[in-house]
Amino acid sequence: MAKRKKSTITPESKDTKIEEVTLPLVRTSDEPVTKKAKWVNKQRVLVFAARGITQRDRHLMVDLRDMMPHSKTESKFERKDPLFVINEICEMKNCSKCIFFEGRKKQDLFLWLADVPKGPSAKFYIENVHTMKELKMTGNCLKGTRPLLSFDSSFDTHPHWSLLKELMTQIFSTPKNHPKSQPFFDHVFTFTIIENRIWFRNFQILEEDGQLAEIGPRFVLNPIKVFDGSFGGETIWENPSYVTPNAYRRMLNLQTGLKYRQKIEQKLLLAARQPTGDLCDLDPLDEEIFEDKNATKIVKEVMNNLGEGGKKKKKEKKKKMKNPKANGKKRAGAIFNEILGDSDDE
Repeated sequence: MAKRKKSTITPESKDTKIEEVTLPLVRTSDEPVTKKAKWVNKQRVLVFAARGITQRDRHLMVDLRDMMPHSKTESKFERKDPLFVINEICEMKNCSKCIFFEGRKKQDLFLWLADVPKGPSAKFYIENVHTMKELKMTGNCLKGTRPLLSFDSSFDTHPHWSLLKELMTQIFSTPKNHPKSQPFFDHVFTFTIIENRIWFRNFQILEEDGQLAEIGPRFVLNPIKVFDGSFGGETIWENPSYVTPNAYRRMLNLQTGLKYRQKIEQKLLLAARQPTGDLCDLDPLDEEIFEDKNATKIVKEVMNNLGEGGKKKKKEKKKKMKNPKANGKKRAGAIFNEILGDSDDE
């Protein structure tokens, strides 16, 4: 058999070749930051309303929708359908949170904040609504920017306030690296508790030193109930100081009715205090004497009296002017009779 030839490969050739990476000679420091391709927090909020809300309420809903780039829209909800149907609508829209506006009697507005589909959910009564177009503030911010959330320290005093704080944080905060959001902050959402109500304000950040300017909208949330599930379930907390708008309006009507009733009672008491009987009746002559006269009647009477006196004086003057001699004779005769009377006495 023939012998195999020895390989002539050197040990250096067995080593793997290392690829050399060359860096660019010039690099700029103003290169844009590369965004993360992976969107981790894919949270979406469904913002819509039921039929029957007013024009101002609809403008408020549109303002909230424009301030939240991670929001989605839906057509009006039918009032005859039960509320748990909203969970199915959120599932079809791939939304994990929901803001639902419900109007009643064309004057009352209620707000639902819910975590779909497991809960919890909260119901509020909205008071003192002022939209962006109504306020006409000088501030302005870019659309799609992320907001800073500022909560009052009183949110940590009670468990129901802390639960509402967590629910609002998850709903109103824009997720990081959201495709429709801008990568910076230029406005602040403030939530403050005053008189057991949550006051909402929106401010623009003017400068880095903390100077702010209010943009709007502004409204007040009066909490009613907090439920364990989404749009229903067991009641976790209920506001004991809440008064329904129908009861409040009824109280106002009763107050106005009491004023009218008091006026009638005063008239009846005045009529009961007045004396009655034959002795207290006045004669017709007394009625004429004590009859109240208008100012016009008094002026007419005075002018008539002055006119009659003036006419008499004018007639006497005319007679004197016509017979000046007769007047002189009367004076001379009177003087002569006086002299004769003086002589008789002597």
